[in-house]
Amino acid sequence: MPTRNFCTTSELAAELGDKDLGLIDASWHLPPTGRIGKMEFLQGHIPGSVFFDIDTIADLSTGLPHMLPTPEGLEKAMEALGLGDGMRFVVYDALGLFAAARVWWMLRAYGVEDVRILEGGLPKWIHEGRPLETGDAHPTPRKFTPRLDPRIVASLDRVREVLASGSAQVVDARPADRFRGDAPEPRPGLKSGHMPGALNLPFSEIIEHGRLKSSEALKTVFAEHKVDLEKPVVTTCGSGVSAAILALAAEEAGGTVEGLYDGSWAEWGGRGDSPVATGPA
Repeated sequence: MPTRNFCTTSELAAELGDKDLGLIDASWHLPPTGRIGKMEFLQGHIPGSVFFDIDTIADLSTGLPHMLPTPEGLEKAMEALGLGDGMRFVVYDALGLFAAARVWWMLRAYGVEDVRILEGGLPKWIHEGRPLETGDAHPTPRKFTPRLDPRIVASLDRVREVLASGSAQVVDARPADRFRGDAPEPRPGLKSGHMPGALNLPFSEIIEHGRLKSSEALKTVFAEHKVDLEKPVVTTCGSGVSAAILALAAEEAGGTVEGLYDGSWAEWGGRGDSPVATGPA
């Protein structure tokens, strides 16, 4: 399903070694898994890639997990990773499609136009017997100029406005039991439930074998969850990672995404002034 948002393993293999290719390993795992992306990167990654840690390349001043970094913070991190202006980027992760979507969204939010996700990610690359290298990366610093597009990032106030006006659909990518409030949040101190007026489309329903479902299958899933792709969408989740997968899916299905709520439930569910509903959408 190659599109402008995706790169096939064959295409990537043909581009390896190009000085203008920025290859990014964005692997990140939920804390309960016990897996650490950087440790796995050192044990084996696609040749020429650098490791992008969404927990440290983030705005750490908010107290919220892996928030979009400041322009200065991203500029410094990208330059140190050798990811600069004039390059084209391919992002992948160890799960096939998970945190790669978050970095894809992050780069687009900062004005990067040529950024693709490796279709099938590292699992597909390994399954095909393609080469890996071990150890840390030693990139040559390269100038990066961040150009933030605020339309891609939805703030708390923006989400409140959208829910009140109905100008867009707020779609939550968390599992259904967490959305309904039947299961506790994995982060301590957060209320259980969802934003009143939000819709629920668990991100697990748009992925199959580590890849995004076909655009036709995605249209069916969105319709099943009462999401009208003729109307704009704002995506949200637990901490802004699976919301990026949902934004990617909405684009691939022909919808219009008016922003990703960066704070997501980590922010909304931790505030005393944010209303919470339980039960189905």
